[in-house]
Amino acid sequence: MSEEFQIVAGNANAPFTLKLHRGDGMTLLAMNWRAAEPPRDFAGFALEYKEPDGDRYWVIKNRISFPNPDGSVNKTRTSSRLAPIQKFRWVHFPLNAEKKGEFTYRVTPVFMSLSGELSYGEAQEAGIALARETYPGKLNVTFTRGFVSSQAFVDRYVTDTDGMHTLIPATANEGLRFVPTHPEAKEALQWMGFEARSAILEVLDAAIADTTALVRVVCFDLNDPAIVSRLKKLKQRLRVIIDNSKAHKPETSAESQAADLLATTAGADQVKRQHMSDLQHNKTIVVDGEHIKAAVCGSTNFTWRGQFIQSNNAIVVYGEHAIRPFINAFEHYWKHDSVKGFGPTESTGWQSLQLDDIDAHVTFSPHSSNKGVLQAVADDIQGAQSSVFYSLAFLNLTDGPVTDAIKMVTQKQGIFVYGISDKRTAGLDVQLPDGKIAPVYVANLSANLPEPFKSEPTGQGVNGLGSRMHHKFVVIDFDKPTARVYTGSYNFSKPADNENGENLLLIKDRRIAVSYMIQALTLFDHYHFRVRQAQADASNTPIQLKKAPTTGQKPWWYDDYNDRRKILDRELFA
Repeated sequence: MSEEFQIVAGNANAPFTLKLHRGDGMTLLAMNWRAAEPPRDFAGFALEYKEPDGDRYWVIKNRISFPNPDGSVNKTRTSSRLAPIQKFRWVHFPLNAEKKGEFTYRVTPVFMSLSGELSYGEAQEAGIALARETYPGKLNVTFTRGFVSSQAFVDRYVTDTDGMHTLIPATANEGLRFVPTHPEAKEALQWMGFEARSAILEVLDAAIADTTALVRVVCFDLNDPAIVSRLKKLKQRLRVIIDNSKAHKPETSAESQAADLLATTAGADQVKRQHMSDLQHNKTIVVDGEHIKAAVCGSTNFTWRGQFIQSNNAIVVYGEHAIRPFINAFEHYWKHDSVKGFGPTESTGWQSLQLDDIDAHVTFSPHSSNKGVLQAVADDIQGAQSSVFYSLAFLNLTDGPVTDAIKMVTQKQGIFVYGISDKRTAGLDVQLPDGKIAPVYVANLSANLPEPFKSEPTGQGVNGLGSRMHHKFVVIDFDKPTARVYTGSYNFSKPADNENGENLLLIKDRRIAVSYMIQALTLFDHYHFRVRQAQADASNTPIQLKKAPTTGQKPWWYDDYNDRRKILDRELFA
């Protein structure tokens, strides 16, 4: 089994190249034609995969098909051997991605005659391991699914487009008392929470099992009963800091409810409420025991929305040295409730996690005004050599050096920039793959989608849906030895730097950078496709595959070889 995170297929006779990139729970397949251009009758790629212990290939299906003979839309998901993928890259989420061993992919070029007959060329095959842990026993990158508004979610779990109330509480303050009534709630929540949810619970379960373990938790939002019930089981082995800023201060808030419950089991002197100068925005868990030493950090709040609705990430690090900065930060937070006290502590400097073969550092906010890291992050973004990928919630609210740096690097020739935010950000546009200028934000999502797509949840009356994109990460130069990622609870703003309790990781590691790059790419493509769906709905023009072109018509791949932005896209990943 190969432990490589990027694999190049080796069939020199195939007319195209294939490169596999390992993501966490997903694979990016990137193809590129060997000749200057594909032939005009090239109709796309057929994708198939085989699981590590499997004895057969399973075809990946396409939701978009060729028109029916009468021109109408084919509403059936169809084998990509009959409805080929008309893209030069594709992200696949295997059903059993946690299986050990290699997932083998077979990609076949498909051709179409003018009469509509399909034929197949020489295939490429390659295998890649998608082992669940990014670096077993050292560091694990995990994500939530973040695709409640998706056809995959509708196919699996939705029978009523406004039936989210059977899965998610209507308000955050109802969270600790809410019990899902959806008939497939367990499976649906597992799918929605993806690896981040399970990783957080596994750390807590291990802490409960290790009776020597002391657990320190800092949380902004807290309304998930599964997490609170586990914290209660720790009794006096738990110390917890819970935010009490404006939204969380009332006695009716879920955070106040949780604090009361935990004060009963752990003791009132083990529970602290805090908001620093503005927010205590961390989402960290540190377990220090004889049998488990682990720390959880990242953007995932310990809530229904944070784990099951929003796109989020959580990182788990292991080992005595790796958890030490998190323990120290907790103790400094416990002692100091303001920037004046916390700012001068060693926790605000960059501290190494001392992980073998992984260059990872962490810093905690709030920093003193003259010791922040915001400008240094901005300078690093502007120094990108090949690419910048980002997924930044609240970018529209965070004027400052990082926002300015992203605007500047977006305009640089030859630098590939893909990014997404939860709302429109003035002055920040990006070249979409079709070469058009469009805002970078998660648009309002409509339940009314054109054929062949099914209606999706609107979330009307469900407060828990709220923002769909909550990540805070930037990936720089994923394809170079200098690849690095910034990620954490830190919103890349002056408040995050100088007012709030936050964590920010800097990881210089290509395997991890590739994982975050694929996550950013997946989110961008998901919401960009929503723009196409809205355009199709407005023009009453269905989205369908293009047939072999007749004289004077352009093939489906024309823009991939003639638009500057799409050329860069095709070449960067393949």
